[in-house]
Amino acid sequence: MKKLLLGNEAVARGLYESGCTIVSSYPGTPSTEITEFVAEYDEVYAEWAPNEKVAVEVAIGASIGGARAFAAMKHVGLNVAADPLFTASYTGVNGGLVIAVADDPGMHSSQNEQDSRNHAISSKLPMVEPSDSSECKEFVKIAYELSEKYDTPVLLRLTTRVAHSQSLTELCDRTEVGVKPYEKNPKKYVMVPANAIGRHTVVEARTKSLIEYAETSPINTVEDNGTEIGVIAAGCCYEYAKEAFGNKASYLKLGMVNPLPKKLIADFCAKYSKVYVIEELDPVIENHCRVMGLNVIGKEVFPMEGEINAAMIKEKVLGVKAEVKALDEPIPVRPPVMCPGCPHRGVFYVLKKLGVTVNGDIGCYTLGSAAPLNAMDATVCMGYSVSGIHGFTKASAANGKSVAVIGDSTFIHSGITGLINIAYNKSNSVVIVLDNSITGMTGHQQNPTTGVTLKGDMTTSVNLEALCKAVGINRIIEVDPHDIEKVEAAVKESLAAEEPTVIIARRPCIMIKKAVIKKPLIVDQDKCKSCKACMKIGCPAISVRKDTKKARIDDTLCVGCELCVKMCKFDAIKIND
Repeated sequence: MKKLLLGNEAVARGLYESGCTIVSSYPGTPSTEITEFVAEYDEVYAEWAPNEKVAVEVAIGASIGGARAFAAMKHVGLNVAADPLFTASYTGVNGGLVIAVADDPGMHSSQNEQDSRNHAISSKLPMVEPSDSSECKEFVKIAYELSEKYDTPVLLRLTTRVAHSQSLTELCDRTEVGVKPYEKNPKKYVMVPANAIGRHTVVEARTKSLIEYAETSPINTVEDNGTEIGVIAAGCCYEYAKEAFGNKASYLKLGMVNPLPKKLIADFCAKYSKVYVIEELDPVIENHCRVMGLNVIGKEVFPMEGEINAAMIKEKVLGVKAEVKALDEPIPVRPPVMCPGCPHRGVFYVLKKLGVTVNGDIGCYTLGSAAPLNAMDATVCMGYSVSGIHGFTKASAANGKSVAVIGDSTFIHSGITGLINIAYNKSNSVVIVLDNSITGMTGHQQNPTTGVTLKGDMTTSVNLEALCKAVGINRIIEVDPHDIEKVEAAVKESLAAEEPTVIIARRPCIMIKKAVIKKPLIVDQDKCKSCKACMKIGCPAISVRKDTKKARIDDTLCVGCELCVKMCKFDAIKIND
């Protein structure tokens, strides 16, 4: 039976069919749905880990224990997991180990657009890259075969367009491979220097064997259409090239992007007068070709940043510009905003009002940096806010008027170690934990603070107050972020205190079941003075009428949080009875 599947859903199906039994991941767009879909299979144990490093370590342990194991993350998550990843390259596996990484060219939901093929090269691990959903499923199976044959973890690279596009995929039965027996082998698994030296030799020999495999592997294919133009591509870029050229070009489609073959590529290039290497982000394949002395055309034509598409290829290679029909009126810009009733809005309004420097973090609350709140000064990576505020207050004259802002899931992910540093090294830093009872930005996944597992089972939940107390923070304040008077008082008192403070701003995300939604509000047009104070909180339910210049509230968006009521000095906003 064939079914239309998302690329991520097809990866999950591949895990099921391959006999994978252990999955541990941390949610990160565009990889999140892989783990959500695989959790629907009873035969597979699946969990959310506190962060990507833990997830990969769980998968490594399961592999050493003999199970086929898997972890998924987005590209920046692979940075977090790099420590165990690089050494797992040395230890190898027992049961097959596959690690999926979803890159985000164009930065649709990411703080950078790094190319994870560089991680594969640096860690000396094989990496395969599917171009559609059918290949997503099949490449998972191939990855497990490679893992167990060559004693190596295998990286599966996706990009946003492959992860979130759909194509027909054939569904097959699950193959039960069982759990391999574990045999004690310290020289293989205990990476002290004396053992690691020997394992490095194994890695280099493995790479040579994998290059030989890449020369004849069925996932590296040649389509010779008898043309003058040749194209070397992988993943979605192959699909773009096929759409742009059709049969007017010949193709070397690389399913394995590390290690790359040499003879296969050289023989392909020798057949055509012009060979284009089409790849998003870094010139990984192109540089490989140039080191071999091959005359290919790549980044002198195609960009180093952002996404590639069929129209771009047609224009840059064939000189054919796509016809674009102009609209009668320009489409209004619709930047992302916090939802109506978002519990984070009140905190950022207060921080903007007080004029404090805000070290931010990764999550939907990063939207506090957008107008009209403009209440964030720096965001770097998961956990940066807590570590960064310590360094900022130690170095800056703004000490005493700066805070860190971090979500509950991100705090567990990598904020707690920064807080330990604050307590241990004695800085009067103020950390605000925005506890909205869920992992919001990636689609409302559970985390260790929610008391529910990925599979929906009730479990223990981390007590944030007790955790902060345990690491040495004595001043802990809980506030309701919709009570902006108390939020303001808590921030002012904490900035004046001579010890570190954690403020926990606790209210459930408006999009989850435990959130309280009230009747929508309305604006009394007679009382409204057009002062636009209600617009300062950036609620998408509030706008200004063109005719009267007075505020109005969209009752299809308003959730009755009443934050705008506190903004209005003229009692013009009230409940719609």
